[in-house]
Amino acid sequence: MAYNILTLAKKCSRHTALAASLLLVPGSALAEDILIGVEDLTYYPHYTMEGGEYAGFGRAVLDAWAADNGHTVTYKAFPIKRLMSMLVEGQIDLKYPDNAYWSSDLKDGKNVTYSEAVVEYIDGVSVAPDNVGKGMGSVKKLGTVRGFTPWAWLDEINGGSVELSELGALDGLIKQAAAGRIDAAYANVSVIQHQLGEMGQSGSLKFDPDLKHTRDFYYLSTTTKPALIEDFNAWMAENTDKVAALKAEYNVTLD
Repeated sequence: MAYNILTLAKKCSRHTALAASLLLVPGSALAEDILIGVEDLTYYPHYTMEGGEYAGFGRAVLDAWAADNGHTVTYKAFPIKRLMSMLVEGQIDLKYPDNAYWSSDLKDGKNVTYSEAVVEYIDGVSVAPDNVGKGMGSVKKLGTVRGFTPWAWLDEINGGSVELSELGALDGLIKQAAAGRIDAAYANVSVIQHQLGEMGQSGSLKFDPDLKHTRDFYYLSTTTKPALIEDFNAWMAENTDKVAALKAEYNVTLD
């Protein structure tokens, strides 16, 4: 009996040590129920929330990670500014998308952890085809979606040479620009082109690369669960082909 008890103790000790070692492996995370905060916005093909369902490239890549690593994910949509508050207040586990430049004043003093870059994007100015190439001076009234910040144009906006018009939804922004009520629409270029097609207005607005624009990346972020970010980073590094295939499927790859 003593031998059996000793053997059992040794086995338990080995199992405990193994479990402890797994917890210490860099980038490892136990399967979790995860609440991901997303933007309550139609911004397809990158992401969209319609009828209570999150869709687009953002969901595809996050679902693939969660499925491979045993996580259960719930997506909850919030208005853009409220979503950022939820992140810094620790009321969601993860936020997508995010970028260190976004709401940097709100994040000041907060311990925000970002993933590796998920996907590249261009936020730029789309104008009527006849206005492409007319230069910065042709834009007097710039439109964007409420909650977004047109970083590349802040000097002109703050200096008073450009008036900013904020619209509640992307389709409204596009309609205003196509009708000439604003001179240009500032948003993700691939998103605007996709939405134009959905609205049956392909070609009515074109991206002007000569005007100020931002080329950057979307990231996954957290203030409460950095181990999940490490887990996501490790998955992306091990699944570059899968991520590339999803980018191609959703047409979010930039030339």
